[in-house]
Amino acid sequence: MAESRPNIIVIYTDDQGYGDLSCMGDTHVRTPHLDALADSGVRFTDWYSNCPVCSGSRASLMTGQYCQRAGVTGVLGGTRDTEGLPDGKPTIASALKTEGYRTALFGKWHLGLTERSQPHNFGFDEWFGFLAGCIDYYSHLFYYQQGNGVDPMHDLWENGDETWRNGEYMTEMITDRSVNFIQEAATESDPFFLYTAYNAPHYPMHAPDKYVKRFDHLPWDKAIMAAMISAVDDGVGEIVAELERNDIRDNTLIVFSADNGPSRETRNWMDGTKDPYYGGTTGGFKGHKGTTWEGGVREPAIMSWPERIETRQVCNQVGMMMDVFPTVVNAAGGDAGSYDIDGLDVLPMAAEGAESPHDEVCWNFRGQRAIRRGDWKLVLDGTLRDSDEKPPTPFLSNLADDPSEQTNLAQEYPEMLEGLTDFVEDWATGQQQWYDEHGYWG
Repeated sequence: MAESRPNIIVIYTDDQGYGDLSCMGDTHVRTPHLDALADSGVRFTDWYSNCPVCSGSRASLMTGQYCQRAGVTGVLGGTRDTEGLPDGKPTIASALKTEGYRTALFGKWHLGLTERSQPHNFGFDEWFGFLAGCIDYYSHLFYYQQGNGVDPMHDLWENGDETWRNGEYMTEMITDRSVNFIQEAATESDPFFLYTAYNAPHYPMHAPDKYVKRFDHLPWDKAIMAAMISAVDDGVGEIVAELERNDIRDNTLIVFSADNGPSRETRNWMDGTKDPYYGGTTGGFKGHKGTTWEGGVREPAIMSWPERIETRQVCNQVGMMMDVFPTVVNAAGGDAGSYDIDGLDVLPMAAEGAESPHDEVCWNFRGQRAIRRGDWKLVLDGTLRDSDEKPPTPFLSNLADDPSEQTNLAQEYPEMLEGLTDFVEDWATGQQQWYDEHGYWG
């Protein structure tokens, strides 16, 4: 029956590092509401994004596929002729809509700007937010490619129609819309799927004074980052409180994660400073956004469903963003096996203590290939975004002993190196062939 199926909420943040959450061990960001969400279910220590940048990560989340098969491999542009997800591509929203769910997106899409690429063509009954990669938090202007001759563009939309809300803080608008949606949907008999896609703490570094004051003891860069995350944390608290007010919290499955590691881009500073930005933290992992080292792809992640998942769990098994699709579709009573996806259902891992369903997980981003199998991690042609250092390739590490990927074991374990290299190279070749044959972009 519809009443027994869970409501489903996916909360996604932008450029938030593994350490930018107090329950993950961070010492300067305070996130009491997200910490409480973790206490109400399971916190994952080894959860990964499929891509170290925005669009590819979101494509995998939405489609349950590796980026190449999803059709978006990197960062999509921000002009109004930017294409996105391929026509007819099933998403979490379209799959749950088939199961009778009411669906909504509030926040960042970044999977295409053309009319045919917009959320209402991929299963969302209603949506409010922006389509490009980043916007000013108050004027809602996209300006990222201005240096390349692209004019700034207003980018705020309501169900495909442009809307203007000058002066309103984007994070708070996303929260307000999410809360209002829950309030309305709670009165209906059918369950709902809500995708709350915050753009914080992605640049530009904007936060109202009420949040900044909470961290006035910190240096500016860390204070503004913490303030932006604190605004998200308050939003999560409001979302959970609305579920509780409507007595639907216990049967709501909430998934929280972030799209990729923290940015080191100099544009974060907004003052002409050309040194890498260091407001966010990877929690001690190597690399940042744009790299396939742990700091670029290992993300904070939480899953909470009081009716099914025990409280105060910590899961050290491997999960990946593409796993959200099959997990929530199966939880909703659908058949994820009927879709052509790469992700695997991780609810048994979260609710029953099962081992990871993955033998290995892989990445292929701008020539950087990487694979994790068990505790072993191999990075081929890995780069760093914040220095001129060129890490040796291949770089083989054992994450159980060396989670920050500091010691290269390639020469000590030639058989492991050969096996992982052959696998990831074959995998990457196959993924690229699929992408090329289907005419995808991104």
